[in-house]
Amino acid sequence: MAILLAGPTALAFFSGGYFDEPRLVAAIGAWILVGVAALTSPSPLPQSRPGRLAVGGLALLCAWTGLSLIWAPLQSRATDDFVRLLLYVAALVAAAGLLRGERLLRLVEPALALGSVVVIGYGLAGRLVPGVLELHASARADGRLEQPLTYWNAEGALAAMGLVLCARLAGDASRPTALRALAAASSALLGAGLYLSLSRGAIVGAVVGLCVLLAAAPTRTQLRAAALVLAAATLAGAWSAAFPGVASLEGSLGARETDGAIVLALLAATTLAAALAAVWVAGAELAGRLRTGRLPFARRLPAFAAAAVALALVGLAIGGLGGRGEARTSEGRAGHLVSLKSRRYDYWKTSLNAFADRPLKGIGTGGFSVVWLQERPVADGALDAHSLPLETAAELGLVGLLALSVFIAGVGIAAHRALRRQELLAGGAAAASAWLLQATIDWHWEMPAVTLPALVIAGALIAASERPGDEASREAS
Repeated sequence: MAILLAGPTALAFFSGGYFDEPRLVAAIGAWILVGVAALTSPSPLPQSRPGRLAVGGLALLCAWTGLSLIWAPLQSRATDDFVRLLLYVAALVAAAGLLRGERLLRLVEPALALGSVVVIGYGLAGRLVPGVLELHASARADGRLEQPLTYWNAEGALAAMGLVLCARLAGDASRPTALRALAAASSALLGAGLYLSLSRGAIVGAVVGLCVLLAAAPTRTQLRAAALVLAAATLAGAWSAAFPGVASLEGSLGARETDGAIVLALLAATTLAAALAAVWVAGAELAGRLRTGRLPFARRLPAFAAAAVALALVGLAIGGLGGRGEARTSEGRAGHLVSLKSRRYDYWKTSLNAFADRPLKGIGTGGFSVVWLQERPVADGALDAHSLPLETAAELGLVGLLALSVFIAGVGIAAHRALRRQELLAGGAAAASAWLLQATIDWHWEMPAVTLPALVIAGALIAASERPGDEASREAS
């Protein structure tokens, strides 16, 4: 169980599992876990229709990806995609089979939140104590937080998911007060990491994730926790932005050490204040000084969350389209957050053209880079379409899109059933929503350390939807 929950964090320190050897080792380990589930779990495979749809859709996507090696233009990249999907299928099946019972399911959110704190904290350490820990900073990152994943937007995505999970833990009245306080305190560190990634998609994903969280757990306690976490994260981002040695790695080592020490002190004060506030709120709620229970407008929150997701998708798409024809410039500074400059329009247009040429089976997995070289309007290279659905359409055609849609739909239905029963994995569902939003406008699918937490959550939601006593699950079996 520890391997399943801690594996994505360990993989983060090997460039996020992006390269061959760590990804292969992770895949082998994941399939060993599937074997353990087959031998020890009372339900090693999903028993409900939504669970079977989710696993079947992802398995079909994996099989079709493997078959596409026959017509894929680049065998090495195609093989990478196939091995990655073997890893993802195994992770989903292992999570759904092993995370049975409330005791194990309750470990998912704190374990994944802790993992995100460890990864983001390591990256921040290179800025806060540069004389002690000096991390590699690539010229391409242009000062953005990139370590240990080596991609700034992936760092932002993981920070966003962790922030949503911490908001849930801080607002879950069934958790110990100490855990709620630690979660609130951790939000400051994650907020700093989120800002320093300068990822617009991650920031939007975090906000949307909090909206989904309130829809899944519409209580006064959760609303207070979300507000506290958001305030701490915003303050931490502001402290980080104010000092160039931390914000963009500018200046001499001495200057960066000074800036790092100041920001470290400010972050420590923010984390302490957030923890004390969480303790006070928990005590006030227990004593009856603060009202608890469901929000009076709880029924409207699902519609509000759906609208937030839709608006975020439209806004991010407009941002991508707004960058058409823009040359690549240095975007590592804070101005990037309010800029529409992006190459995504060109990537997406190339993907749609490729899909139109071969709508049924696509150009073959890993083939986007070849089409980009043929059609690119600039000299920049690109390996990915920066959109999971569009890249799937281009490389795997309608069959791949169908498989991906079945997988997402299965997980969504399972999440709805699990949350209708109780709010056990409300934070996980919200964090997975934040991941999915970001995966539609970036290549996080190719970064296992970011995608595996979402798949573990998906497996947990499937398991939670099938627990004994869930009449809807039995009817769907």
